[in-house]
Amino acid sequence: MTDAEILSLFDRYRDMVYRLALSCTGSSQDAEDIVQTVFLKLLDGKTPPQPGKEKAWLAQVTVNAGRDLLRAFWRRTEPLDENIPFRQEEESGLFAVVMALPAKYRVVVHLHYYEGYTLAEIAGLLRAKPSTISMRLHRARKLLRSSLKEDDYGAIVPEDL
Repeated sequence: MTDAEILSLFDRYRDMVYRLALSCTGSSQDAEDIVQTVFLKLLDGKTPPQPGKEKAWLAQVTVNAGRDLLRAFWRRTEPLDENIPFRQEEESGLFAVVMALPAKYRVVVHLHYYEGYTLAEIAGLLRAKPSTISMRLHRARKLLRSSLKEDDYGAIVPEDL
């Protein structure tokens, strides 16, 4: 890949990679580290993405980097940073509620609703059975419904939730 292509991918997907990393780790500092790791891996070119599948490659590398970081013994935690880039302002409130979910649920919700992946694609990214992903999404929706009802977020709840 040329430097121009890598810069184009960085401009197009850096926010997606950051949000996914934040969903995986719950820490803005860790998410920033993962973004750097992911794009450095893209830059080194040892395992370049197939043309047209860059987004899926970046998502897979981000999830793997998040897993590696969560396994590290020195992992640090901090409160959620409020300066997360979103297209619409109301998304930030809903994202905060999603971030309160357990990690195995919030990653599935993020990939499905924020990044638009199908259950089968998420299963491939997370190396899990589609039925497992479906159950996690079902349980996450249930948790979100009860949490959003308690917090009076009814106006911003997606209809298919």
